Amino acid sequence: MNKAVPPVDLQFDDDGPLYVAGKKVYPQSISGTFRRIKWGLMAVCLGLYYLLPFVRWNRGLGAPDQAVLIDFPNRRFYFFFIELWPQEIYYFTGLLILAAMVLFLMNALGGRIWCGYLCPQTVWTDLFYAVERWMEGDRRERIKADAAPTTVNRLARRVLKHAIWLVIAWWTGGAWVLYFSDAPTLVKDLATFQAPAIAYVWIGILTATTYLLAGHAREQVCVYMCPWPRIQAALTDEWALNVTYKYDRGEPRCSVKKAFDLRSLGEKVGDCIDCNQCVAVCPTGIDIRDGAQLGCIQCGLCIDACDSVMKKIDRPTRLIGYDNDINVQRRITGQNEIFKPVRARTIVYASIIVAVCAVMLYTLLTRSLLDLNVLHDRNPVAVRLSDGSIRNGYTLRFLNKRGFDRVIAVDIDGPADAQIHIVGADSVTPDRPMIVLGRDSTTELRVLVTAPFDEKAEKTSPVKFRGTDIGFGEAASASDHFVLP
Repeated sequence: MNKAVPPVDLQFDDDGPLYVAGKKVYPQSISGTFRRIKWGLMAVCLGLYYLLPFVRWNRGLGAPDQAVLIDFPNRRFYFFFIELWPQEIYYFTGLLILAAMVLFLMNALGGRIWCGYLCPQTVWTDLFYAVERWMEGDRRERIKADAAPTTVNRLARRVLKHAIWLVIAWWTGGAWVLYFSDAPTLVKDLATFQAPAIAYVWIGILTATTYLLAGHAREQVCVYMCPWPRIQAALTDEWALNVTYKYDRGEPRCSVKKAFDLRSLGEKVGDCIDCNQCVAVCPTGIDIRDGAQLGCIQCGLCIDACDSVMKKIDRPTRLIGYDNDINVQRRITGQNEIFKPVRARTIVYASIIVAVCAVMLYTLLTRSLLDLNVLHDRNPVAVRLSDGSIRNGYTLRFLNKRGFDRVIAVDIDGPADAQIHIVGADSVTPDRPMIVLGRDSTTELRVLVTAPFDEKAEKTSPVKFRGTDIGFGEAASASDHFVLP
């Protein structure tokens, strides 16, 4: 006989909230190798972003002379000598694949290099931090000022800081809008309040997002909003170099004086003196000595901070550096370090990048600047004329991607003795009509194809239209069907 099972009092562990309120981070300024790299990349990235809309590129009479332009009204994308049409959207697909593979390769080689040096959030946050230090002082001054009562001088500095932030954010939003219209003209229209309302709307949106994300959200974007830290954790491997605290050399920690005494007695002492400078300079406020963390953007500033301390206490630098756990374990067991930048993962990524670049370059260099599309009439599909012949109607669409007018001869390969007629266009050669295509434009033609009735002919037969530039010999073709009623 089965015994009754007493009810179980279920106990659930409380792991805490899913979101922890962020503590304000006060990154300390630092100088060193990686800080100089970040300053240099920031100058390059911001310089390109702000100034590129004003770079000119001569494309000929009547064509826009802005080097980089997204022309929505005319449905064009200009990038220096490259002009892309909506029909060539596959180039943008290739660019997205290329960007993903480059990001994967960077991660396989050096972890979150993108996050630490090139991400727009990092670049603009660094700029906002520089303004904050300039107006309110470094880490200690800001902590002390926030703990003390607000003074008039302090309030004035804060107001000026936020004003500068807003100016930077405003120009950031304005620069983005300049990529969608002629930059000098749009700047003049914006200044005289004659620009389209949509321009002011988008400048306002981008100003607000830049100000909030770079000035206030800061590290919260990297920890909670950005998906890349979680994605890259699944893509990385044990050989990828990441900013690493070399605990084999740093532990056990102790003060400088105690370390000196212990070393004199021949005892093992780590190089870390627990000064917390690596924490003080971190823009996300983490302790790199706790190991790999989601909040680490691997900017290398903790490396500069640790190196400066190591130099002061006369110890070897790079206690924190780009390394991996494999080398840490190898040093513990007395083995030499091994670095594998070339491995299966990086070879695959690099091969895909090369292949995509090669395909895109080949298609770009060999693409036709004359395109032709054909659409058969649907109602009626075919018409029997009074003399018994059969006529089909088509719409031809020519795309002339060159910057000048072209004379195109239209030919047809189809039913025997078929004749072609372009509605509304007279030609000196009726059997081979010729038309003029305007430069950098699309031209639609109404075309009638007439053929004698043949009882032995198939119900449907192929027909091919071909347009040939009589000056350059460049040709384009499109196929359809000739249908009997």
